[in-house]
Amino acid sequence: MSGVRLRGTAPAAALAEPTTPVGAAWTASLSLATLAVFMAFLTPIQILLPLQLEHADPAHKDAALSWVTGVGALVAMAANPVAGALSDRTTSRHGRRRPWILAGAVTSAVGLLATAAQHTVAGILVGWCLAQAGLNGLLAGVTAPVADQVPVRQRAVVSGWTGICQSLGLVVGAMLVTQAVTGVVTGYMLIAAVTVALSLPFVLGFREPVLPREQRPPRMRDAALWISPRRHPDFGWAWLTRFLINLGNAIGTLYLLYYLTDAVHYPHPGDGVLVLTVVYTLAAAVTAIPSGIVSDRTGRRRFLVLVSCVVMAAAAMLLAAVHTWPAAITAAAVLGAGFGIYLAVDQALITQVLPTAADRAKDLGVINIANSAPQVLAPALAAPVLAHAGGYAGLYTLAALVTLAAGLLVRRIRTVA
Repeated sequence: MSGVRLRGTAPAAALAEPTTPVGAAWTASLSLATLAVFMAFLTPIQILLPLQLEHADPAHKDAALSWVTGVGALVAMAANPVAGALSDRTTSRHGRRRPWILAGAVTSAVGLLATAAQHTVAGILVGWCLAQAGLNGLLAGVTAPVADQVPVRQRAVVSGWTGICQSLGLVVGAMLVTQAVTGVVTGYMLIAAVTVALSLPFVLGFREPVLPREQRPPRMRDAALWISPRRHPDFGWAWLTRFLINLGNAIGTLYLLYYLTDAVHYPHPGDGVLVLTVVYTLAAAVTAIPSGIVSDRTGRRRFLVLVSCVVMAAAAMLLAAVHTWPAAITAAAVLGAGFGIYLAVDQALITQVLPTAADRAKDLGVINIANSAPQVLAPALAAPVLAHAGGYAGLYTLAALVTLAAGLLVRRIRTVA
């Protein structure tokens, strides 16, 4: 991808292909902002929402969780590319991304606090949708800087660090809501405060290139939020690969708390989720940076994505076959190792198939639909499998097959090694 020319002028720094390596402090601050996004996103889905809905509607907690997370994911699917398109058109003297990071962090905190105050399924759903809107504005802001400012030869390593923080999101969030505070309401309050705090170092500490008004992309109403896979086939295959990998993860993790309760019969399932998440994250941390280094030095992305899919599918099959606590810990370690490889390499691959420099955040928002859409589809697939197709064994077998399909399809990408 190269910088684009608008209205006959040379491309501004904000649109040029980056060539200057970023430093450790820049990477660390962006990683903290990434941690904020996924802490605020994953902790409610995995812990706070299930506990809250169990009290709001104990007889229909599974269906209620599916509705709340599914509708929230629909909001995310719309909010992310729209926020990205608005970010691409922002000509603030503070840059294009930092205003959206700050606005998204504050809005998501308000949404989390609103969710905490609800006692009905409908109220929880509305609050969570507001939080999702803010979180996806924040996500649009933190994903684009890698494409904006990181050279291709450094992207997998930087993506490895941000990917580790993506995995750390649930660990940090789970530790906060289970160890630092007691109660669902105080859990939401603490997550909201920490989300804003972790976003500030990048917003306050680093400048970014400013987009001149004369080089703004066309008006927002003329923005194409659909990227044609016929015109941009590699973008389409990358989108589908990410969608299937996230669908496999969503199928397997949405009911993790209930899996530990009903299949493993673990006596403290909330603590069990925390233990498994820590194991998973440590394994991801072990593989992410080395995979990024190998990928950047060799230029190979697709093969490593395929390896990650095979490893993650093996973990899902272990969960399908053996419903014991030791097996769950082993599967968490294997899954984390595979996901660490994926997080480092796939994000770098994605930045190399974006259609234009002028629409980086919007196009990454379209890519991020592949993160959100599985949250809508997974409950629809998981519920009948749990009820009529083998229970948790069938559920995790399905997760493995979907993940393997992603590994096969990544080979269809042609412009990236």
